[in-house]
Amino acid sequence: MALFKKRTVGKPGEWFYCLEHKKVEEGPECPAKDRFGPYTSRQEAQHAMETAQERNLEWETDPKWHDRPDPDENAGG
Repeated sequence: MALFKKRTVGKPGEWFYCLEHKKVEEGPECPAKDRFGPYTSRQEAQHAMETAQERNLEWETDPKWHDRPDPDENAGG
């Protein structure tokens, strides 16, 4: 028997999306390294991967975050 119980952080009413099990959980159930959240509703957590994909696309197309020069700009010589 362990002396200390391993606790996950979170409260009932907070929703998470588990990346390991690909499911929505309330509480949370899985370790923080394996989840997105917290979300305020089950529906929000169900769309976690879509939200992440949208945010990644926004980041990839945001000109403020691109610090690499465009190869075509240097080709003219």
